[in-house]
Amino acid sequence: MRTLSARSVLLGLAAPIGALLFSVLVCALILIISGHSPVATVDSMVTAAGRPRTSINSINSAIQYYLAAVAVAIGFRMKLFNIGVDGQYRLAAMLSAAMAGAAFMESLPGFVRVALTIIAAMLVGAVWAGIAALLKVTRGVSEVITTIMLNAIATYLVSYLLNPARLAESVPGSNNISTPEITEGGRVPGIEIPGSTSPLFGLVFLAVAVGFGYWFLFARTRLGFEIKATGLSESAAVASGVSVKKMVMVSMLLSGAVAGLIGMPQLLGSSHAYALDFPPGLGFIGIAVALLGRNHPIGMAFAALLWGFLDNSSNALDISGVPREIVLIMQGVIVLSVVVAYELVRRYRVRAEQRDVGRALSANKQDAKTEEVSA
Repeated sequence: MRTLSARSVLLGLAAPIGALLFSVLVCALILIISGHSPVATVDSMVTAAGRPRTSINSINSAIQYYLAAVAVAIGFRMKLFNIGVDGQYRLAAMLSAAMAGAAFMESLPGFVRVALTIIAAMLVGAVWAGIAALLKVTRGVSEVITTIMLNAIATYLVSYLLNPARLAESVPGSNNISTPEITEGGRVPGIEIPGSTSPLFGLVFLAVAVGFGYWFLFARTRLGFEIKATGLSESAAVASGVSVKKMVMVSMLLSGAVAGLIGMPQLLGSSHAYALDFPPGLGFIGIAVALLGRNHPIGMAFAALLWGFLDNSSNALDISGVPREIVLIMQGVIVLSVVVAYELVRRYRVRAEQRDVGRALSANKQDAKTEEVSA
């Protein structure tokens, strides 16, 4: 059992570590070909990451990436590809920001305002994901197609609503447009870190709670077990009395609800309004982080920190004369190599298990022959 456990751990780490090493090798070759030193590049990024402000910004980015990864991972557990996390997150952030900045919210206590904003974001994300789930269980439409289409619809819907004539207003002194600013009582104060001009998002504890809830759901509850079992084999789940349609609806609604939380650390801790410059693409980053972290709550946390480090330390490359696009190349190679590495590890694991079974059968036959001879 100890040998099997050790092998399982090694196989679990082989894919992400192998993908990282391969991406580093590819980027090193690109740097050498383009006339840059890989060692100097890494030194510049590590030096930048050592600065308190860059470190805090990396963690702040990782908080949002982690929430996006959990949203994607919930769908993965059910073998659903919720590629619409990005649209769910942006629509939820925009509508909850408009509500949080409304005049009627100012009369409410601060805790209530924050709670209502977060709940509203979760509801919007869940409803938007629920459309894809409803189409899948009633009409058999692939969630990949519907969530991609819903991403586009969410983009244009946000553009339509983010208008001074509707839910937004012009920002004085700029060409930017945003929802009404959330006043002091509706914000979540950041955590001041010595040496850093950027505070740590106060909703970092929300990300921790979501990660714990994700672990508890799939490790300690019947619902989580039924979702995983249905994802592994729908026929077996039906035979044991589990409703596949119910599991699809539940997993997509949960995924959408978590997707609605992605923009909350930025909205309530820094921006205080949804504007044209609100960070896009976080849902797609969540797919990469979930893949790299193997849908494990701790693995995704490390993957999110890695992505945050790469994003924020890339600014130092411009100063050292290295194109910052090398970081994008590394991230892209990581995603591609992770998929390949997981498949290679899966095939190796299957063959190893087959060999173990073969050895066990051979040992049993040998024992049986020995008993016959003794008799």
